Amino acid sequence: MSWRPTAPPEALALRAQLLAETRSFFARRGVLEVETPLLGHATVTDRHIESFRVDVPSGEAPRFLQTSPEYAMKRLLAAGAGSIYQISKAFRRGEAGRRHNPEFTMLEWYRPGFDHLSLMDEVDALLRHLLGTPAAERKTYRQVFEERLGLDPHRAPVEDLVRAAEQHGVGPRGLSIEEREPWLDLLMSLVLEPELGRGRPLLIYDYPASQAALARLRRDGEVRVAERFEAYVEGVELANGYHELLDSAEQRRRFDADLESRGSRSLPEPPVDERLLAALDHGLPACAGVSIGFDRLVMLAAGASALEEVLAFPADRA
Repeated sequence: MSWRPTAPPEALALRAQLLAETRSFFARRGVLEVETPLLGHATVTDRHIESFRVDVPSGEAPRFLQTSPEYAMKRLLAAGAGSIYQISKAFRRGEAGRRHNPEFTMLEWYRPGFDHLSLMDEVDALLRHLLGTPAAERKTYRQVFEERLGLDPHRAPVEDLVRAAEQHGVGPRGLSIEEREPWLDLLMSLVLEPELGRGRPLLIYDYPASQAALARLRRDGEVRVAERFEAYVEGVELANGYHELLDSAEQRRRFDADLESRGSRSLPEPPVDERLLAALDHGLPACAGVSIGFDRLVMLAAGASALEEVLAFPADRA
C-alpha cells in the first residue's frame, strides 16, 4: 500500500495554473462562478451512468453523490442567475481506467441566449486559451460516420452497423441486433473516437435524436437530430454540450423512458429530480450548456497518457 501521490509536483502546479486561467477566462466574459450541492435527493436517470447512493438515517429519503452539477445549475438559471459556471467534483460508479476515475473534476457552464453552435465557439476559444490548440474543425455526426465508415448513422440498418463493427474487429458477442444505439455507441467509442481531433480539436454536432439526453430536437430533412455537440482532442472525448431542453413535460417523458429502460435491464431506478422539473415549469431561459472533464484537460495539457499522472490520489490511493 503506497501513501504517495501518483501525480508529480509539476502536474499539480499545472492543474493549479489551468484552474486560475479558467476562472480568469470566465471572469473576463462576465460569467459568474457558483457552487451547488454535491449531495442531493435525486440523481440522473441515464442508463449509462451509475450514481453513488449514500447511507442515511432510517426513515430519511436516500441521498446521492451528484454525477454532474447540471440539475442544480438549471434551477439557478430558472431563478434568474444569468450566465454561470462551476468547477466541482462529480462522482460516477464503475468508472475506472486510464481516462476515468469514479471521483473527478468537472467544469460546467451555461449561457442564456446561446444555442449549441454559439457555445461551440466558446468551447473552441477556451481550448485555444488553455491548451494552445489551433481552431477547431467542425463536422456533423453524420459526416464523421459517412467519411470514415461509409454509413449514414441516421438511416443505416442495424445489420450494416454490425457488419462495420465486425470488419473493424469490435463485434462483441451478446449485443442485441434489434437495437441500433448500442452499435452506434460501439462504433463511435472503439472505431472512430481514437482518431478524432488529431492535430486540431474536432467538434461533432447534430447527434441522433435517440442520443438527445437533455438537448432539444429539430428536424434535419427527413430525420430528427439532437442539438448536441461533443469535443474531441487527440482522441480524447473532452466536452459534451446541449442546446438545452426547456419543456418540462418532454423532460419528464425522457426521465420515464430512462427508468423503463433501466428497469428492463434490472438496473437501479433512482428518483426523478422533481425540483428540476418544477424549475422547468417555472421557466428556464433559452440557453446552451456544456461540461468538460477537467482532469482530462489537465492530462492533455501535461502530455500525459493516463489520469493518474495528473491526479494526486486516484481511486485506488484515495
